[in-house]
Amino acid sequence: MLRHIPSLGPSGVVTSYIDAFKYILHGHEMIEDGYHKYYRAAFKIPTMSRWLVVVSGPQMFDDIRQATDEQLSFREAIAELIQTDYMIGPKIRRDPYHVKSVRMQLTRNLGARFSDIKDEISAAFNDLIPAKDNEWFSVPTYRTVVKIVCRTSNRLFVGLPLCRNSDFRALTEQFTMDVIMGGQIISLFPMVLKPIVGRLLTKIPSNIRRTVLHAGPIIQARLDQEEVMGDSWADKPAKEAQGEQRTVQDVSLRLLSINFASIHTTSMGLTHILYDLATYSEYVKPMREEVEAIVEAEGWTKASMGKMRKLDGFVKESQRLAIGSQSIMRKALKDFTFSNGLTVPAGTHIVFATHSTHLDEINYEEPQKFKGFRFAEIREGEGEGLKHQMVSLSPEYTTFGTGRHACPGRFFAVNELKTMLAFVLLNYDVKLTTHGRPQNHWFQGRCSPNKSAELLFRKRTS
Repeated sequence: MLRHIPSLGPSGVVTSYIDAFKYILHGHEMIEDGYHKYYRAAFKIPTMSRWLVVVSGPQMFDDIRQATDEQLSFREAIAELIQTDYMIGPKIRRDPYHVKSVRMQLTRNLGARFSDIKDEISAAFNDLIPAKDNEWFSVPTYRTVVKIVCRTSNRLFVGLPLCRNSDFRALTEQFTMDVIMGGQIISLFPMVLKPIVGRLLTKIPSNIRRTVLHAGPIIQARLDQEEVMGDSWADKPAKEAQGEQRTVQDVSLRLLSINFASIHTTSMGLTHILYDLATYSEYVKPMREEVEAIVEAEGWTKASMGKMRKLDGFVKESQRLAIGSQSIMRKALKDFTFSNGLTVPAGTHIVFATHSTHLDEINYEEPQKFKGFRFAEIREGEGEGLKHQMVSLSPEYTTFGTGRHACPGRFFAVNELKTMLAFVLLNYDVKLTTHGRPQNHWFQGRCSPNKSAELLFRKRTS
């Protein structure tokens, strides 16, 4: 069915498994090779369970953006990528009503709740990185960042004191790790074996029970309060939920799902940012000066964070380079024809070549080089002020996806990352424990920060 699309390597029923094994650890290199051979077109790569069709170029990007959910499904693609039916539950795929709550209610309340976010960031850093004057303190970066992000995110999701409860935090942190590891393991098996492996790995029932134990009373109290307040209550706990969705168990499942999305992506992002901060220390002083000037004039607010262009640009540049080789996943639910005439049959899994796009000289000058103020400098141009901020979407910068399925939590995530970086700049000195930035890890085309590396922290001295 995909014979008209060129393959990287052999395409036989048996011989294709050679490259399927290669894809596990070298998928990013394979996609980079295919990108240069078939730019603005498509090629296919074998995985253990299916062929993956990789596309590139602004026109094919726009075709995906304009496609309807009935043509190209994000929901079905992401469910198979991280195996959500087994690791989170089929309800999340069938009816992800909570996504609209994140896109609307969470984003709309960021300004009003910013003081809570800042307070939890400050408390979490002080608890987990108790650095001293003139004394370097070694920190296991990724593990510590996960704890900080978990506390900060749940300050917004469930509030005090639950966001600081050790068992609840351990639950949400471990759930995030279990989903990632379980999804990766299941993806290594052919389709016929996935249900068996999935049943062995799933912990959904016990995770929901533990979540209900901790968050159940809060959820039930708010559901009860809504009965009294009615539909006019602006702070409804599950505004998009209807009927059977309005139960403590169902809302608890959605809380776990939102925690997974928030903790996983934000923790990886902040870890990359801290590695880059320690590696490229020449950017520390100008960013500190920017943060100090704006905070002194306007305080810690969502609006003041929006004015920190150097900070925003540094975060965006870090994420430009620390991105997986593929994003914007879709599954064709019916035959789909791109504007260049290429037709993919129903059932085809499509991805966009993200990392290669971010490293293309067509899009960026010296793309392999880390330039912390690359985007801040671009924004100085006339009419460029908003176009190149971190949350913006474009065919050249695809970290957050595109169209109606662009990351719904990106406004929260970016504000969280920028506030954490600003806090670090004003309160700590950071340096590497090794020569050079800790190497990223690649698995099935996905990029993760080094999870065992440590950084040195001390109280800021200048």
